[in-house]
Amino acid sequence: MRRQVVLVSLIALCIGLTVWVTSMDRVGIMFPFTWEGMAKHAQRHLQLVFVAEIIAIAIGVPLGVLVTRPGFKKLAIPIIGGASAGQSVPSMAIVAIMVPLIGLGFRPAMVALIIWGVLPILRNSYAAINDINPAIIEAARGMGMTRGQIVRKIELPLALPVIMTGIRVSTVVLVGSATLAALVAGGGLGEIILVGVFVGEPLIILQGGAPAAAMAITMGFILERIERWMTPRGLRVKAEIS
Repeated sequence: MRRQVVLVSLIALCIGLTVWVTSMDRVGIMFPFTWEGMAKHAQRHLQLVFVAEIIAIAIGVPLGVLVTRPGFKKLAIPIIGGASAGQSVPSMAIVAIMVPLIGLGFRPAMVALIIWGVLPILRNSYAAINDINPAIIEAARGMGMTRGQIVRKIELPLALPVIMTGIRVSTVVLVGSATLAALVAGGGLGEIILVGVFVGEPLIILQGGAPAAAMAITMGFILERIERWMTPRGLRVKAEIS
């Protein structure tokens, strides 16, 4: 309960700061962004995060399941290692690398975000499937279930809470990284932050940073609730006891 109060307080603080700056008549040498402009940039930011996250899930979960299959286990280390190497590169560097390859705009920002978003989902999907008790799989085979049925009805339901943790981490990371899309004309709240940096106005930087922070905290909280809801009650009780 205390944690929820802290999160709600942080969200309220970020929203309050955004309202305060946006309501000002003038900030230093310039006018703050209007409510219409804020809504436009926030919508673009959400679009970047949502599209990149959907694609990252579509890549990460199937790939994480694939490398747990008997014929593909040898690929687990190079695939997960490659994804880790991609995330170890600074996000600004990835965005910069995409520009000469793809150009400016939405696409290079999207590719960079997908690279950053895949690893937590891939790693958690692999770990969750790999850690399932082999006795459960053997019992399913003894009941005559096919490989596809075992994946759909046994492995994925048991692994879903851990996979959701990866999705939550990935989403929060993408909300922050999406601010860099402004560097390649990709839009989003990063454009407001960038304008604030160029004119040297901390309040303009705050006008873009505060809603991005509120967005990250809110999404993390919502996905954490979904993750908890998807976790079987027995596992929740066990975690609370331990």
